[in-house]
Amino acid sequence: MEKILVTGGAGFIGSNFVRYALANTAYRITVLDALTYAGHLESLAGLPPERFSFVRGNIADAGLVDGLVAAADAVVHFAAESHNDNSLHEPRPFLDTNVTGTFTLIEAARRHGTRFHHISTDEVYGDLPLGDPARFTETTPYNPSSPYSSTKAASDLLVRAWVRSFGLRATISNCSNNYGPYQHVEKFIPRQITNILDGVRPKLYGMGQNVRDWIHVDDHSSAVLAILENGRIGETYLIGADGERSNKEIVELILERMGQDPSAYDHVPDRPGHDLRYAIDSGKLRAELGWAPSYSDFGAGLDATIDWYRNNQDWWRPQKAAAEARYREQGAGREQGRQ
Repeated sequence: MEKILVTGGAGFIGSNFVRYALANTAYRITVLDALTYAGHLESLAGLPPERFSFVRGNIADAGLVDGLVAAADAVVHFAAESHNDNSLHEPRPFLDTNVTGTFTLIEAARRHGTRFHHISTDEVYGDLPLGDPARFTETTPYNPSSPYSSTKAASDLLVRAWVRSFGLRATISNCSNNYGPYQHVEKFIPRQITNILDGVRPKLYGMGQNVRDWIHVDDHSSAVLAILENGRIGETYLIGADGERSNKEIVELILERMGQDPSAYDHVPDRPGHDLRYAIDSGKLRAELGWAPSYSDFGAGLDATIDWYRNNQDWWRPQKAAAEARYREQGAGREQGRQ
């Protein structure tokens, strides 16, 4: 493979993958991104023009997609609507992007025989009980609980069906919650960090007992590269870094590491259908492909993330104002930010 098409490459995880791949491989990368509110060209600033190009467009545009896929050796599909609270407020964009957009891409990949890797989420599996030692595996039944997670589950199933029915050369990865640089301030960790920088008390849904399994975005990128290059066609791989933390722990840790009183946050009413716990068993990925996370110390990764938001306020301040205005318009100003 020489030429890679990355969809959603101006978003948080996609832009970090593009930077990671350019730094660690010889690939030439084209990014296709619609530049919705969650995509930012600034996240791709400074990349080498001889190896990187950008196309603004929608993944549901069949004509545009066909030409880009035909010119690529592989597609890495990050593009998605991904905010749970937004999906509860307005589900339709999640169907258009996550289902119709994925269908458009895999049809083009099928026509041109292009290698396809589909990025998904652990939220397709629903949730686990608190205090249960069980974790999600590649054989866990799907049980999505929101418009977001149900449309991601649908896209996963489309890819699986195209592998079996049409011989699509595809793999799927389901990852736990990412954190790191270039993440939109509507999301849980950057919303708390940026609120504290602005002198605003963080918000926490319910009692904050809900558990998420956190992974640094660079570790996600390294896992995706390993799957793209060495994963078995038709297989699903779960990506996780053993980073289970309750939301309460995360907020208190951020406050502490930013020199604040760990109890300086407010509880707000829980959101509808809030999943209790996510936990990833990444044993298959580690055993088959020899992958392991670099950020095994969550505190160190969080410190680096806090430093990035403190030192890159020009990147996030414009979107911060827009995100907070959108929450107010939706009557959701008390929300903690999506996990």
